[in-house]
Amino acid sequence: MRVIIDLCVVPMGVGVSVSNYVSACQDVLAEAGLEHSLHAYGTNIEGEWDDVFAAVKRCHEVVHDMGAPRITTTVKIGSRTDRVQSMQEKIDSVSS
Repeated sequence: MRVIIDLCVVPMGVGVSVSNYVSACQDVLAEAGLEHSLHAYGTNIEGEWDDVFAAVKRCHEVVHDMGAPRITTTVKIGSRTDRVQSMQEKIDSVSS
């Protein structure tokens, strides 16, 4: 099943700036070959369910390995059974 998610991974106990952790998660998504788009408060990701959630798990592993003792994550999930829809199609449908 294809899915589009909005992911926000927040490392806790690491200080005010989290840009290094966000960058590490972006690397995980790129290595996984997932279509993704960073925005001001998270990242949109699209792909097959298992691939997307394996990458979310890997983001947690990497951020913990970087020294974050705690992580809080918010995920919004969207899926469709009537057709395949991309993130860009969703944006284009509003912009038209």
